[in-house]
Amino acid sequence: MFTGIVTDIGEVLAVEPRGEGLRRLMIGCRYEPASIVNGASIACNGVCMTVVGAGERDERTWFAVDAAAETLRVTTVGTWQQGTRVNLERALRLGDELGGHLVAAHVDGVAEITTREDLRDMMRFAVRSPPHLARFIAPKGSVALDGVSLTVNDVEGDSFSVLIIPHTLAVTTIGSWLAGTAVNLEVDLMARYAARLMDMR
Repeated sequence: MFTGIVTDIGEVLAVEPRGEGLRRLMIGCRYEPASIVNGASIACNGVCMTVVGAGERDERTWFAVDAAAETLRVTTVGTWQQGTRVNLERALRLGDELGGHLVAAHVDGVAEITTREDLRDMMRFAVRSPPHLARFIAPKGSVALDGVSLTVNDVEGDSFSVLIIPHTLAVTTIGSWLAGTAVNLEVDLMARYAARLMDMR
């Protein structure tokens, strides 16, 4: 589990095809290399990925993850290339502060930024979700976009808006989003289970 509070911005250092639709990605970060072990989970732009190797190169920490065909199909990972910047978050530990909301880092679909509005010190984005996910998004509810926990402002049909404060802009990749940018979307777990209970009734 994760919280949607980004702890580092990583950079894709290499992408290596591995056959059968598998890709291995090497991602540079600022985490202590000794703290990254094989099998650990790290959310990369909101996608839970399993570490399969780690080390240091040119005085920089790196870790490697494998992306399978399903991950490449339902997320933006398939578009990543050398130089792509990604939001990183280590897995939640018991006793950690829950600063955002509970995030599984199991991406539900890819949303699209439709408009960007630059305000004084802040930004407002309009986002279009896949139609089948719109029912899970409500005003004042939570979503994770590229792994960042955000509060929904307004909702109209399959579109919604989010307002980004200066701190979030400073510590995530959100400031680079433009109209047309594809982002990983995870809806709120509680909304998903509530909808499921209503369906069963």
